[in-house]
Amino acid sequence: MNTKPPEERIKPFRLVKYFTFTGIIVIFLVIIVLSMLNTHWVRSMQRKNSEDYAHVLIENLNHQVVLQFIIPVGLRYGKIQLSNKEQFERMDNVVRSTLHSFKVKALNIYSMDNIISYSFDADMIGRKKYGGTGYQRAVAGKSTSKLIQRGNFLQILFGFPKEVRLITFAPLRWEKPLGSFTRDVLGVVEIEQDLSRAYKNIFKTQVLAVITSTALMGALLVVLIYVVKRGEGIIQKRAMERLRLKERLGRAEKLSAIGEMAAGISHEIRNPLGIIQSSAELLKKKVIKFDPASTIPDIIIEESGRLNQIITDFINFARPRSPKLAPCRIDEVVEKNLTYLAPQIKEQGYIIKNNYQNPLPEIMADASMLYQSFLNILINSMQAMPDGGRIQIDVGSNENFVVIHFDDEGRGISEDIMEKIWDPFFTNKEKGSGLGLGIVKNIIEAHGGSIQISNRPVRGVRVTIELPVMKPEPNSGEAHNTVPNA
Repeated sequence: MNTKPPEERIKPFRLVKYFTFTGIIVIFLVIIVLSMLNTHWVRSMQRKNSEDYAHVLIENLNHQVVLQFIIPVGLRYGKIQLSNKEQFERMDNVVRSTLHSFKVKALNIYSMDNIISYSFDADMIGRKKYGGTGYQRAVAGKSTSKLIQRGNFLQILFGFPKEVRLITFAPLRWEKPLGSFTRDVLGVVEIEQDLSRAYKNIFKTQVLAVITSTALMGALLVVLIYVVKRGEGIIQKRAMERLRLKERLGRAEKLSAIGEMAAGISHEIRNPLGIIQSSAELLKKKVIKFDPASTIPDIIIEESGRLNQIITDFINFARPRSPKLAPCRIDEVVEKNLTYLAPQIKEQGYIIKNNYQNPLPEIMADASMLYQSFLNILINSMQAMPDGGRIQIDVGSNENFVVIHFDDEGRGISEDIMEKIWDPFFTNKEKGSGLGLGIVKNIIEAHGGSIQISNRPVRGVRVTIELPVMKPEPNSGEAHNTVPNA
């Protein structure tokens, strides 16, 4: 029987899966965007802090240059000339002692004529018109900074340029109250800071954040996949339960219709059928005297008996009787079946192998009904092997069930009819009502058990029957057992 649920039954859960995994992807992308924005904010803060740092350095340098260089040199020499070796060395000592241990890559001091008067790099001293717009704004009294990044396109795009420099221009001023006696701006100071290491650390932090987010999202994805799989299993299980209930309802409706029809026609058919059969027997006695070779009465009697058996099967299927429960041993019922079939088994060359677990528990069952169901299964197995063959019967038990396996070596059941074997009146035999397996299933389910039919891996069919082991109720004077509703 095909147990795969219809595809449309799990479509609502696919919508949940879609939103779940889409949500994970969106969250991951949002985290990546937030990480990039956070990196941008950190870089902006780093630049702002570096600019403030440069301004503090320039302010301190301005103070030291005015007090320790400009005033003393002006008083001693009358004018400032850095081309003078003594003045330059004094200026160099003041600048380097002021900026000692501070992170400054380069320093230039411009005169009011846009000429570099002092620099850490001796080759830069004397250059003209080198300051650009930064110099012009500093002369006007405004401090400015610009960020220079060097590297290829991908390095700059993803935030790890090969070199990052921050250049700050600021005016060199007189210290108040000296500024009130002369012009305020004396020159321009240019400080260059190397931010490459800071930007690389920021990039490493960004990569670490992305890796951490990816790991967390991966772990969350694994958890969600597990939850979704569990949910699919639950949904599929419920879908299967609904499908079984629908099938049972459909079968119940069919049985109800068959039962109503059976009630109306059973007596109408059986009464004339009995008359036909008895009349055929009388006719046979008379015909024997005139024509002993005639087989017409025998044919009538045989076909009447077959028709009577079909009607009996029909009634048994449509109106199954309730089992009369009594202590029963499955191995004894199976042996009774084999004794009944012994002549046919021997004549047609069947080999019956049985294996009984020792000991087997007794169950509460109707032995005659189980005998009928096992007989039907054995006959089906024999009909599947018209030239003889092997039938294996295994009977075992566990805590709750007695399990019976019937294995034959026949052709098996094709997949296209496997779903139909339980349908009333369906048969692939030339003779048969198609009710045999339905009657067997009704009997087994009436005992609270289950039956399954499947193809064996090599060849043949396996019929598996499970019957519940009935346990006596506690505090009962005698073993009292009930069978669960089928």
